[in-house]
Amino acid sequence: MDAQDVIRQAEDAPASLTAAPFKTQLLKWVGNKQKFAHEIISYFPYDMGTYIEPFLGSGAVMATLAPERAIGADVFPPLMEIWETLKSNPDQLKHWYESRFAAFDTADRVAVYEQIKTSYNAQPNGADFLFLCRSCYGGVVRFRKKDGYMSTPCGAHPPISPAAFARRVDMWADRMRGAQFQLADYTETMARAQVGDMVYCDPPYSDTQTILYGAQNFVLVDLFAAIKDCKSRGVRVALSIDGSKKSGRHFCDIDIPSGLFEREYQVNAGRSLLRCFQMGGQTLEHEHVLDRLLLTY
Repeated sequence: MDAQDVIRQAEDAPASLTAAPFKTQLLKWVGNKQKFAHEIISYFPYDMGTYIEPFLGSGAVMATLAPERAIGADVFPPLMEIWETLKSNPDQLKHWYESRFAAFDTADRVAVYEQIKTSYNAQPNGADFLFLCRSCYGGVVRFRKKDGYMSTPCGAHPPISPAAFARRVDMWADRMRGAQFQLADYTETMARAQVGDMVYCDPPYSDTQTILYGAQNFVLVDLFAAIKDCKSRGVRVALSIDGSKKSGRHFCDIDIPSGLFEREYQVNAGRSLLRCFQMGGQTLEHEHVLDRLLLTY
């Protein structure tokens, strides 16, 4: 990790990190923390051991941090296939994207997109999913609750070129070189954390994200139990969770266990991409979102 990217910061609160903004996305992802990941990281402890993300998603916070030792996990097999391929064979990732882009760019784009989506839904896989999440409408990958069918239509704007995507792959492979990836439930991943490790949790948000993968089966109370267990073992945990929406007009009232968290901050998450998708791409000036960042330390 470059000294210019992360430096020690002296504060009254526990010594924490400063990370330079890193805004080059690899995957489009609803709830993506890419634009303000550096702000979240500013609350992380400087002296962490292994950095652990049990809800890896787009990997935005991990890539911004670029940790020397990290574990990234998620329960969604196509997503973890992408991350494992980035680690083991980044050129394969480039080929997945380039081959699908070539078909998409030389024919009826909507028809080709639907063919790729049909292929994915018939047998979910990382190669199809990689292209779909970069080319679907608004980057909002939504799934039908009854059968897990991906239903997002084709986006209005063309995805980035294979050359541009290849440059991103190289950049992300370098920033993620210290990470190990695993397909695992968050309880399993958090149970592996040891004294001094740092766990950052970015679970599905109960107030808005019920159409996203895994969200229907997620139970926040169970996550609180896993966080409590980590805290009792000397593992530090940060949790991003619903805060206020509609530019402060709606507060997401969540029953937080007393004494579990030591500090709380608000992080400006910008405008709601999910609401933008639901409302047909309107600019949504009154849909600003504030996340809550809860710390056990």
